[in-house]
Amino acid sequence: MAVASPGPDFAIVLRYAVRFGRQQAIAASIGIGAAILLHVTWSLVGIAVLIQTTPWLFKVLSFAAAGYLFYIGVMALRSQAPAHPEQAIAGSSADKVPSARKAFIAGFITNGLNPKATLFFLSLFAVIISPLTPLSYKIIYGVYMSIATAAWFCMLSVVLTHTKVRGFLLLKGYWFDRLMGLLLLALAMHLVVTSINS
Repeated sequence: MAVASPGPDFAIVLRYAVRFGRQQAIAASIGIGAAILLHVTWSLVGIAVLIQTTPWLFKVLSFAAAGYLFYIGVMALRSQAPAHPEQAIAGSSADKVPSARKAFIAGFITNGLNPKATLFFLSLFAVIISPLTPLSYKIIYGVYMSIATAAWFCMLSVVLTHTKVRGFLLLKGYWFDRLMGLLLLALAMHLVVTSINS
């Protein structure tokens, strides 16, 4: 449920699927899944506890995440309707297609800078999993969550890039892009307000 709920991860996968296609969306999805391992590692070595107990450090992370979300939100808001719809449907979008590596990094950063994900895993390891649970089991849980997250977003990428779905999204996708831009800006503002009020 946490993975499927709309948020920065969903927004970035939707944007990459609509604008750049399946390969880039899947690369971003794998980046998101890989970033889960970052949160798991932070939780296991206690950095997440430090973030939770040191308010200024948590605020720095929150502002960094908000800045990144703001940046990609503004980029999404600048999306334009395709000049030649028939070419867009054929896959000749005027947008410069990022490499799979860049898409992976975008997914990784989007999830990796999400302080709520860190707190989610901290809560999971501190509350749901018993302190007596062996470290090897916790690592297995973390790897499973990473794979499950990547699998969910890869499946979403495949659905969103199906020929008919993507054809529709390429024609009207700039509205989805702008909507995702507004969502990302709202998430950035929410992070800033939460950080200031905490």
